[in-house]
Amino acid sequence: MRLEQIQAFLAIAETGSFQKAARQCGVTQSTISRQIQSLESVAGLPLFHRGAQAKLTVAGDHLMPRARKIWNEWQQATTELDKLRMGEQQDLCVAAIASLCANYLPPVLEEFRQDYPHTQLRVTSLGSDRALKVLRDGLVDVAIVMNNPFLLKTAELSVKPLYEESIQVLMSAKHPLALLREVPWVEIAKFPQVVFKDGYGMQRLVQDQFQRQELNLQVAVELNTLDAFRGVVRQGRSLALLPQTALIDAEDDPSLVVRSIAKPKISRQVVLVTTHDRLQIPPIQRFCEITQNNLTQSHLISPNQTFPSAVSQ
Repeated sequence: MRLEQIQAFLAIAETGSFQKAARQCGVTQSTISRQIQSLESVAGLPLFHRGAQAKLTVAGDHLMPRARKIWNEWQQATTELDKLRMGEQQDLCVAAIASLCANYLPPVLEEFRQDYPHTQLRVTSLGSDRALKVLRDGLVDVAIVMNNPFLLKTAELSVKPLYEESIQVLMSAKHPLALLREVPWVEIAKFPQVVFKDGYGMQRLVQDQFQRQELNLQVAVELNTLDAFRGVVRQGRSLALLPQTALIDAEDDPSLVVRSIAKPKISRQVVLVTTHDRLQIPPIQRFCEITQNNLTQSHLISPNQTFPSAVSQ
C-alpha cells in the first residue's frame, strides 16, 4: 500500500468520480484507475461500485477511516518536516563538559537566542563518554566534549575542533608543592589525587600519563563537579590535575593555587560533535557555527586545525 494509492482512494470517495479525483490529484484518469486496481489487489476485495458515480463498497467503508487516519498522519508529518527544514525547531539539546557550561557556553547561548528566540535551549553538563552516548541515542543534538579519536571515528559523526588547553595542578595554598613554579611528575605522584569519575575523558588522560611516566596513581577521591574538586583539594594534601577552563574560579581563591606541570606537559583538545544529518537543520547548523566562532577565536585556534596527540612534550 502506497501513499499515492491512499490519496487516490480518498479523492474518489470525496468526489464520487475517477475523473474528478484525477484532476484533484494532478494525474491522469488512467493513473488513478491503476492505483485503485493495485489497492484492490492488495485488499483482495473491490473498494468502489463503478457506475455513474463511484460509491464505496462494504470493504471501502471499512478502509475509509483508516485511510483517512494514514493520510492525516502523513500530512502532519510533512508539515512538521517542513517546519524543521525552515528552522522552526521547538528545542535544541546540548551536552557539554562542565568547564564549558560555566565559563564559555553562556555567550554562545545568548547569541543563539538572538537568532532563534523561539527555540528553547536545553543544556546538560555531562562527562565526555556520557555526552557522546546520549548524542548517539538521539537524546541531544550537539555534544561538546574532550577529543577521543577512538570514540569519534564514526562515519555518521561530524567532529569540529574548538580549542586545546593545558592541564595544570590544583592544590591547597598550604601544600608543600605550592612553593614550586613547575611541579615534576615524580613529585605529583607522591600525593593522593582527586580525579574525575569513570566516563570522563580527563580520568583516562591522567591515568594514561601516570602509566607513561611509570608512576603509581594514588586515587583518593572520584568526583564529577568542579566545586567538589576545589572543596576537597582545599582541605590539605590532595592534588587535582585539571584543564585551564576548570581552574578559572580557583585563580581568585586565596586558599588555592594553580601550578604548571614540568615536562612532559599535557593538554586536552575540546571538540564539537553532532551528526551529519543534524547539520542539515538550520538551528543546529547555526548553533555549531556560533560555538566554533566564539570558542576558536577566544582560544586563537584555527577552525581547520588538526589536533596533535593529547600529550605535548
